[in-house]
Amino acid sequence: MGKRALKTRFSVALASAAFVALFAFDAPFPLVVFAAGALGYLFPHLVAAPVHGAGARDDEPAMQGDAARAAPSLARALQVIAFWGALWVAPFIVIAAAAGPDGVFWNIAVFFSKMAVVTFGGAYAVLAYVAQQAVETLGWLAPGEMVDGLALAETTPGPLILVLSFVGFIAAWRHAPGFDPMIAGALGAALTTWVTFTPCFLWIFLGAPYVERLRANAKLAGALGAITAAVVGVILNLAIWFALHVLFREVGAFRAGPLNLPAPVLASLDAGALALSIVAGAALLRLKLAVPLVLSLCAGLGLLARFAL
Repeated sequence: MGKRALKTRFSVALASAAFVALFAFDAPFPLVVFAAGALGYLFPHLVAAPVHGAGARDDEPAMQGDAARAAPSLARALQVIAFWGALWVAPFIVIAAAAGPDGVFWNIAVFFSKMAVVTFGGAYAVLAYVAQQAVETLGWLAPGEMVDGLALAETTPGPLILVLSFVGFIAAWRHAPGFDPMIAGALGAALTTWVTFTPCFLWIFLGAPYVERLRANAKLAGALGAITAAVVGVILNLAIWFALHVLFREVGAFRAGPLNLPAPVLASLDAGALALSIVAGAALLRLKLAVPLVLSLCAGLGLLARFAL
């Protein structure tokens, strides 16, 4: 990703700053993303974001059929907001009527709705924010369980972002008194999926008619390019966070003023996890093996090691 996204020294600086802000100072993920976007908007020439030609040419045929119905207009925008906004708000109304604006289901709906609004950069960037909040702030699950969720999402069909449904399941399964844990977990997973994806459809249908116009705007293209650069640093932070919690059974923290660094206990190193990581790295980077094959290989070796011990 770095080779593709970091084309200038300014982009490299943005990625580095995003990594340091998250890894060393525990900065809020939305703040990092919006700060990068603001800098890219102000200094688009430093990001070197691609700028495409604006609008349609005079000799292009007029839009017909579905394309005409998707043309930008205030009426269409209001219809999209009303329809998808209603679908987004519906679970909040049900939860408020059934249990009031409190409890784990309300918190799940609020948290993952915010996540759908403020996250950029795909599943790996989203997981950085979710791990920071669900593990360290909300206490819904432990770091090891977050790692288990990532492994489950990597080895099952569907997009990686479905790890969020796992997080919602565990949160409701563990923190919904008065419910059968399995029923609560299923409701938590379904609610998480709903409030994660419904806003995405709102943004897609609302913004699609304006895409070409936005791509032609140098400042907006610069903002998106800067966010992409920052996401590289975000994903590096996520990779190291997961690596520490996979390779070490105990990870503490070193705090000094605003500095907040993870501090693994060296004696808790998991030699088996380290060996499997080296095998996976060599298989992917050196031997260029396919990801499904590497996952299967490591899963098999992990089972053998478990039975051997």
